[in-house]
Amino acid sequence: MSLHSTAAQLVTLAAEGQEHGGNHESLNPALTGGGALFALLLLLWITTRFNRDR
Repeated sequence: MSLHSTAAQLVTLAAEGQEHGGNHESLNPALTGGGALFALLLLLWITTRFNRDR
């Protein structure tokens, strides 16, 4: 497989993905971002519990 044919296939694949909006229907951006924020805040809270000066 040559570089040119590989690039052409990738362009075709990318164009097909853009026709449908590019996002998977089951991924809700607000839920994904909220989950990531919750996970980071939980890690921050755990870190501060272990980092107390006693």
